[in-house]
Amino acid sequence: GFSLSVYDVTSRSIYLRWPKFSGASSYRVTATAVNTVGHSLLAHFSDVTLKGTLTSLIPNTIYAIQAEAMGKNGAILAETQIMQSTAPDIPVIDQAYSKLSNSITVEWRAVPGATSYLLTAQDGNSFIETVVTNSPGTVMGLKPATLYRITIRSINSGGKSQPSPFRKAKTVLAAPVLSVSSPSCNSIAVSWKAVYMAAGFSVSLMRSDGLGRMLKENTTNTSLIFTNLDPGTLYTIKAYAWNVNGVPGDDFTYNQRTSPKAPADVQVAFNSGASRAVISWMPTEGALTYSVTASSGLLKLKCNTSSASCMMPSFQCGSEYYVSVTAYNDAGSSKPTDAVSLKTIPCAPVNISIEEDEPGHLLVSWSSVNFGRYYVVFVKSDDGLEVHCNTSHTQCHFQSDCGFTYFISVFAYNKAGQSPLGDVFNYTTAPCCPSDFRAVLVSSDTVQVTWAPVRGAEMYETRAVSWSSVVLCNDTATACTLSALQCNTQYHITVYSFSEARGSNMSCASKYMTTAPCSPEITNISKEALSVIRVHWQSNNEEATYVVTARGGAGRWHCTSSGNSCTLMNLPCGSAFFVSAIARSPAGQSLPSYSVPLETAPCCPNDLILTQVTQSVTNISWSVGMGAQTYVTTLESPKGQAKCHTLQNYCLLGCITCGTKYTVSLKAISETGLTSSCIYQGYSSGACCPSGVKLYRLSNNGIRVYWRASDEMINYNTDLHGSKGNFTCTPSSGLSHCDITEIPCGDVYTVVVSPVTNKGPKLTFCPKKIYS
Repeated sequence: GFSLSVYDVTSRSIYLRWPKFSGASSYRVTATAVNTVGHSLLAHFSDVTLKGTLTSLIPNTIYAIQAEAMGKNGAILAETQIMQSTAPDIPVIDQAYSKLSNSITVEWRAVPGATSYLLTAQDGNSFIETVVTNSPGTVMGLKPATLYRITIRSINSGGKSQPSPFRKAKTVLAAPVLSVSSPSCNSIAVSWKAVYMAAGFSVSLMRSDGLGRMLKENTTNTSLIFTNLDPGTLYTIKAYAWNVNGVPGDDFTYNQRTSPKAPADVQVAFNSGASRAVISWMPTEGALTYSVTASSGLLKLKCNTSSASCMMPSFQCGSEYYVSVTAYNDAGSSKPTDAVSLKTIPCAPVNISIEEDEPGHLLVSWSSVNFGRYYVVFVKSDDGLEVHCNTSHTQCHFQSDCGFTYFISVFAYNKAGQSPLGDVFNYTTAPCCPSDFRAVLVSSDTVQVTWAPVRGAEMYETRAVSWSSVVLCNDTATACTLSALQCNTQYHITVYSFSEARGSNMSCASKYMTTAPCSPEITNISKEALSVIRVHWQSNNEEATYVVTARGGAGRWHCTSSGNSCTLMNLPCGSAFFVSAIARSPAGQSLPSYSVPLETAPCCPNDLILTQVTQSVTNISWSVGMGAQTYVTTLESPKGQAKCHTLQNYCLLGCITCGTKYTVSLKAISETGLTSSCIYQGYSSGACCPSGVKLYRLSNNGIRVYWRASDEMINYNTDLHGSKGNFTCTPSSGLSHCDITEIPCGDVYTVVVSPVTNKGPKLTFCPKKIYS
């Protein structure tokens, strides 16, 4: 726990300290030079002393230092040892001087063992220290024209030596701080603030490129002006102050260029855009930049450039500008050049009006503009064709076509060039008229109009005008159907083209067309005779021919007349027709009239058959009569009448008198009540059956049949029908009995006596007798 430390070292002394050791009554310190034989130092210290100084040591020497804590009986209680070098010897200043106002330079002889030196400059209570490695050394950061005490110490790894004897040195004057300007292109003005302790100043000026001679001025003032200098040239200016002893202080160097001379030969030229101008000039010596100013009234345009030309945009058209150029460098500006007049391009013409003073001619007019020497009007149609007009007046004439859109621009010109593009106007001429349209009558009140499309038309209006009405049709298509026209009427038909930009072309030509005749009206249909019908109508078309048509399942029948009636011949019976009429004229054909129904009387049946069923009942049948729904058959004789009304094509008639001639008639009646009376060949009913028939047996195989004749003129025959055979007997005329022999016995026979008819089958309805 016992240790030794060094807290300071000088060239000949080492300053030590140690901690208090318990029980120690004194301390003993021994210093022995390591590389020097026989040189050692012994020192004793009381127990209350905890630090000590070893003096009279050899500079720049390493010592082995041993400290011992001693007890009261002289015993060594503890010990410790360190190695420590003394500082180098004290240097001696040879000289100290100032070359700059903020520093003093010191020279000395080198000290053995010193690795560096500590320079100290003292001004009153302030110190500035600098460590340097060898001589000479400079202390920086000092005040100008100030007296300092300078000392130096040598330093090695052991520590620093004591300060050397001081030397006094004074810093030189501060340099004047120059403010330099070039008030004109051939002069430079220099000024500065007063310098502390200065008695006078020296200022010199020379071209920086070394050409020419140096100008030098000594003065006690704080400003100077150098004249007759070269414009735009870089000069080097150097100034310093001196004190009363004539010792110069720091110098101050400044480079200053004289301001440039005004540019010469200013030229103005317009570029192809005509709203921009290129201003050029001869370069000026020493000019770094140029500023171009173009003034017109209160308006100013500026352009800055480092070259000898400048493009200035955004000139106002129709104006006169005054252009000047000023050269600049870091010294300032030249005088502006004399102003050059610049007249800009004319403005675009305004108040442009376009009118079609007559079809096919456009008149374009405008207002005159400032500085406009002449004008050019460009007219470009929408098909790409362009024409132009060059004039010194304010209007131009152009030819135009229908249905074109023309794009019109007007330019003004002068020496500066072409005016900017103003408003581009478009003018659309009226659309062309359809030149060859076709009007076709598709019905008596409808006309279809077609035409080829025409240039410029966006819509078409078809107009049909009569003395009492107007029919319009608007469409974008090149066809229009005019309906609801009045029949048998002359119309003026016109197709107008229309565009949104120009409206309708009202100069289009018309065509005349007469509509088809009006539909006739059937007023009456009368029957002239069987299968002959006469049709009457109301005629309202003087030049029309009328065609009447009867249409039905049986076919078509026609008749033609220029009056108000005609006859339909040979219409079939039992048929239904619709009768209509149309009117025809050179203008066309009318719609048919309303149809009138017509029904012919039903047909008489072709075949009628009468069959006697009993002595008083006859069956009548007939073929179907076309158009007939019911039939009425009648058998009529002086003895009476038999009648039957039926839906069928047959009928049983009772109450017929035998042996009587009848008249046969039939009525065929249609569903609507039309009747055809049909007369057929007469009919005779069968003879009457005999009465009082009796049977008598003649033998086992014979029989006699008696009867009472209904008419002496009638002959009868007898028929026997049995299982073993059939037998017939016909007596002589006038007899009323008949014998039948040789008939098989043991059989049952049916015996019938019936009148003999001249034609037709035997009557089978007479009474039968059974004979066994």
